Amino acid sequence: MELAPWTIWMILGIICVIVEILDPAFFFLSLGIGCIMTGLSSLFPFIGNTIAIQIGLFVIFSFISFLLMKKLGKKVLQSAGNETNVFALKNKTAFVVKDIPAEGKGYVKVGGEEWSAVSEDKTEILQNSKVLVVDIDGNKLIVRKILED
Repeated sequence: MELAPWTIWMILGIICVIVEILDPAFFFLSLGIGCIMTGLSSLFPFIGNTIAIQIGLFVIFSFISFLLMKKLGKKVLQSAGNETNVFALKNKTAFVVKDIPAEGKGYVKVGGEEWSAVSEDKTEILQNSKVLVVDIDGNKLIVRKILED
């Protein structure tokens, strides 16, 4: 039993997509899309069923797919680097709503929410002072007083 060329291209495309699932780098997905598109286009006899034309179509489809995947990959990786949850509060400005004692815990308001906070340099920070969130320790913020001119 001899397989039709379109079947071979489709099988290769599915194999590339499976490899991409195991190793997500967007490279094999581009090749898989190139194979699948070549397989679909080889179903149309007016395009030509010679192996040279099919390889040419594979190269073109894979290249276009690679360019699109590169753009998509940049977008996905760029958004993945953003901090989430409490870590998104780092480097945000807050206001002290309850005094922060030198060696104790007070409260600050940042982004409309109140958080427990301690002073970074263990100094007292009074109510209504403007502070910068420099780090997170569990569920409390570590803050530094912003000196106002």
